[in-house]
Amino acid sequence: MSAAGDVSGFKKGRVPGEVGLWILIFGDLIVFGLFFGTFAYYYLQQPDLFRAAQGELNQILGLLNTLLLLTSSYLVVKGLNAARRGEGVPAQRWTLAAIVFGLGFVAVKAVEYSEKIQAGIYPVTNDFFMLYFGFTGIHLGHVIVGLGALAFLRARLPNMAESQNFAIAEGCTIFWHLVDVLWVVLFAIFYLHR
Repeated sequence: MSAAGDVSGFKKGRVPGEVGLWILIFGDLIVFGLFFGTFAYYYLQQPDLFRAAQGELNQILGLLNTLLLLTSSYLVVKGLNAARRGEGVPAQRWTLAAIVFGLGFVAVKAVEYSEKIQAGIYPVTNDFFMLYFGFTGIHLGHVIVGLGALAFLRARLPNMAESQNFAIAEGCTIFWHLVDVLWVVLFAIFYLHR
């Protein structure tokens, strides 16, 4: 360990990523917190409708998407750790695997949306499905942005490993973990809470 406390490209006492990204993440958490409060308000107004509508969701697909994102986050960590060790090619492979699992999430969500539409369920069906399509759709947008960030990261990993500049890599992975955390809460309130 150097006198500066540098361990594999990570300095002790340093917050990972960039300050601007943390501002974005905290802002996003506030917005989603408002979403969750909105869900609670509507649920308290119409608990029977919400319980019945939750029964229309495919819990298996919701669970599958949860597992896909959790696995993807794990793979992103493996990739970042490989990059910190200067292993650019393995880091790219781990990140590519994370992207594949993230794309799996998008595919499963597309199947789920199409199931609902084929069953005649739309955002205007009732308040539950308005919130379901709205919140999960906004989250899906975050997933797509996150996948773009991971693709950007994958392309830059070999150079990052050489330069030991991990702020961009950390930022991409932090955003991806945000996407994961938000989905876990969405999964809990839409698919599990009754």
